[in-house]
Amino acid sequence: MDPKGIRKAIEEFWFTRGNQKGKLADGGAAGGEARANGHMKTLENLVKQAFLDCGIPEHCIHTGRPYLPGYYRVRKQWDLVVIYKGALVAAFEFKSQVGSVGKNFGNRFEEALGSATDLDAAQKKNGSFGDVPPWLGYVFVLQETDETETEGRATSALFPTDSAFEGLSYNQRYQEMLRRFIGEGVYHGGWFVTTQRNDDGSVTYGEPLATATGRTLQVAIEGRVKLVKAMLGD
Repeated sequence: MDPKGIRKAIEEFWFTRGNQKGKLADGGAAGGEARANGHMKTLENLVKQAFLDCGIPEHCIHTGRPYLPGYYRVRKQWDLVVIYKGALVAAFEFKSQVGSVGKNFGNRFEEALGSATDLDAAQKKNGSFGDVPPWLGYVFVLQETDETETEGRATSALFPTDSAFEGLSYNQRYQEMLRRFIGEGVYHGGWFVTTQRNDDGSVTYGEPLATATGRTLQVAIEGRVKLVKAMLGD
């Protein structure tokens, strides 16, 4: 994933959000652009291309919210699913946070953890995906604002909390969330992008988490595809 391709994808992300907000019946007053769909499609296409570049046929890549079985619930929609010769190569979630980060941080964390935990249980309890263990990816885009960059509030609870979270901004908390997801194998590949849409209409972006850049995700995808093909005897 080259920087030019990523920049174009982020610019299209902002364009699509703004365009779809205007098409909502209320102009986006109740929930804004987040109620519109499709703004993550640009990044989804980059991830899809990474699998195509590894020799995965296009018909093996399922988008449009395909379902996979769960354990605690019967099924769950994912954003991108790759199935090659009957093996689940990968399942991806694509999420973004633009504004209202304080209200939605907890929800984003719980969604991500719940989806991965449910699919993992489906494999361990029911063997839903056969002999090739599932491989999960998580892509997240965060708008940088004063709210996301301000030092976090107190992290006290009824019992001692992890001191690593003390003083972290929401941006840093999202990074720590994804760092731990990848480190603990909750998700196996990740991509964390921060971005701003400036007053002059220009768009900037960053990839502040070294373990979750477009490049590291691409390398992880290449390794996963090679492993699955080797296990299948390709």
